[in-house]
Order: sequence, then C-alpha cells, then structure tokens
Amino acid sequence: MLLTPTTNLVELANSLQHSNELVLLRYLNEVEEFYYEHEPSVLAFLPEPGRFARLHREGRALMDRYPYPRSRPPLFGVPIGVKDIFHTDGFVTRAGSKLPATILQGQEAETVRRLQAAGALIMGKTVTTEFAYFEPGPTRNPHNAEHTPGGSSSGSAAAVGANICPLALGTQTIGSIIRPAAFCGAVGYKPTYERISRSGVIPLSPSLDHVGLFASDVAGAGLAASTLIEEWRSIHQDDNRHLPRLGIPEGPYLHHASQEALNHLQATCRQITDSGFDIRYIPAMADFSNIQARHNMIVAAEAARVHSDWFSHYGGLYQPKTVELIRNGKQISDADLNNALVGRETLRNELTALMDCHSIDLWVSPSASGTAPNGLESTGDPVMNLPWTHSGLPTLGLPSGTGANKLPLGIQLTARSHADEELFAWAAQIEEILA
Repeated sequence: MLLTPTTNLVELANSLQHSNELVLLRYLNEVEEFYYEHEPSVLAFLPEPGRFARLHREGRALMDRYPYPRSRPPLFGVPIGVKDIFHTDGFVTRAGSKLPATILQGQEAETVRRLQAAGALIMGKTVTTEFAYFEPGPTRNPHNAEHTPGGSSSGSAAAVGANICPLALGTQTIGSIIRPAAFCGAVGYKPTYERISRSGVIPLSPSLDHVGLFASDVAGAGLAASTLIEEWRSIHQDDNRHLPRLGIPEGPYLHHASQEALNHLQATCRQITDSGFDIRYIPAMADFSNIQARHNMIVAAEAARVHSDWFSHYGGLYQPKTVELIRNGKQISDADLNNALVGRETLRNELTALMDCHSIDLWVSPSASGTAPNGLESTGDPVMNLPWTHSGLPTLGLPSGTGANKLPLGIQLTARSHADEELFAWAAQIEEILA
C-alpha cells in the first residue's frame, strides 16, 4: 500500500514494521512533499537546513539496525515533532526565547529517548510559546491561518492537525495540550501527573507541568502513551466493553465556556447518550474562582523560581507576558506557595469523591471555551483545562465537530488518577460514536 501523511499512526507503524527500505524511503518522500506544500502556511516547525536529507540518512540507518521485521520496535520509522523545550541530542533547544541558546541546553529528555528507542525518527523541533507560557510564536492554525493554533504547544498541535507529522510531544501547565489539540482538530493527551517523565524538559511550573502528546486518533495516542509510560497496562477493547458513565461538572466552571461551546457539548452528549451511555449533570467546583486563583499563583511563583538566575542576567531579553509572570511570582512567599500546593490534592480528592458518590467513570467537558480565536496575538483562554491540570487527573481531548466558523471544537474526557489505560479504552468507544 502507499503510505501517505494522512495514514493513521497505528496503520503506519504496522506497515513500516513489515516493509522494506524502499517503502520507508518512499514514505519519507511523501512526507517531504507534503511538508513543503503545507508547512509554509502553518509554520509548525523550527527551520532546519537539510531536514529531509537527515531523515533519509536516519531512515536508512534504522533499516540497517533492524533488517528483520519481527525485531523492529513499535514506532519504527514514524516521524515525530518535538516541542522546543525538550532537550534532544543533535538539536539546539531555544524554548521560543531570545536568551542565549548556550545557557538553555541540557541532557536529552527521557521521552525523546524512549520514542527513539521505539524506532521513531525526529522530524524536527516544533514551535513553542516563550518558555511554554503565553507569548506566541509564528505558528498558525492549520484550518484557518488567520486564527491561533493555541499554545503553548502550538507547533506540535498544528503539525498533527495539518497531518505534517502523525505524532508530536507537548506539555501542559494550564491548557497547553488539550486546548491547542481542540483548536487544530487533533487528539491531545495529558497523563496523570508525572506518569510521563519530565526529565530533560525545561520547566515552567514543576508542580503543574505535564508531558503529553498529540496524535490524529485515540489508538495512535495510545500506542505512543504505551511507549512513554512505565508499567503500561494493556487493556483490550473486549476487556473494557462496559459503557462508562459520564458526569458533566455543573456550576461556575462551565460558565467560562461560550454559549456555542456549551451548545456543542449538549449536542455531543445527546449523540453519546443515543448510543446507550448514561450522562449526568453533577454539581462540582463551587469554589472554582479559588481553584483558578490558586493555580495561577503556583504557576507564577514557580516560574519566578525556575527563572530566577536567568532573569537576573537576561531579564531584558524576555517577552512582556513572561516578564509580567515572573515579576508577579517574585511577590509570592514560600508560605503562600506551599498553601496553594496543598490545594492540588484537595481538588483531586473532591473530584474523585464526586465520581465515587455518583458512580461515574469519566468527567466530560468542553476542551476549550470556544473555537480558536481570530488573530495570533493570543493563544486563547486555557480556563476549561485548568481544573484537570490542577488536580493532575488524566485527560484526553477528542475532536467532536466544528463551530459556526467551520473551525474545530472538541470535548475532553477526564478519568481517575492513574486510570490512563481505562481512559484510552473508554475514549475509543466514544470516538467511534463521534467519527
């Protein structure tokens, strides 16, 4: 078969595992042609001279290392994008900033090492907002270049949403995976806090940073997750075929979504319930304004501490939004930060207790407050993702339709802590309904 950039990740990986060198090199030629056709209007990747000459060399070396199909690892020959806060051997890390690159370098990220050990080829570094905060880069939404792709994992989301690469790494500290995934029409996955290693990734707020990924569908995201997570528990569809019960968190949290997003959530939930699922409205997070304030306090305080030395030497090179964050964070005492950090476990326990009380398996909510905003000055509001990041609960964002402006909309599904495997199995069932 002819493998193209639109071939889904699982089919691509299976085909490349059992192909000869010519198939892999022909596929890389297809990727190259697609890249030069679409990347100039999306700007998902950082520039790299000789990108595809390198990829062809690495593809041939991969074939030499694994000449026999049965010995090949699960992501053999799959090209991936890597957000430019992940240290990657052979690439310079710039983190979307103007700081001297020499001070930003570090040991290769554990996630990058794992994906390469699984046979993945690094297609390149993807654009990030400055230090994974709010100052945007040049990336555009692949569905409408006048709109933001979201952030901070802008390039990774846009690259997958545009089919330029089938898999990309990202991070989420507030809403930097699930929101851009929704804006760009990709599947986004944020794991249970620290289930995927943060080693070798420039931090923003270590207590809130999550390493995750983007793929075109749930099965592809699950294949990558099983490579990145230690002691992954394989769950076959037949083992988990009971229909999960879903809960919609009713209350002030949902007031932050636009009417279009709420209408879309209701229509999507009707579609799901028509297939036999039980969905309940459950009052939750009555203190959402406090949760939001607490989360933002942690981000600012920890960012100020992470950047203390760099900022003292190179403060004039930081962009305005990051400067404001760091200066605000400097005013937050250690005692106030420690009190705010306690709230993460409090929220996680409250949400889990509600799940137990109402016998639900998943929370369902809008992935973003609406479609991608017009303009590139802002990456959009991450508020809909904030509580799931704050609590550290595993979340999958699914494309679920389009808005009146024909841009993508999405829903996010959130499971109990460390139930990532069940989350994938249940999300696959819901993805079938929404397809």
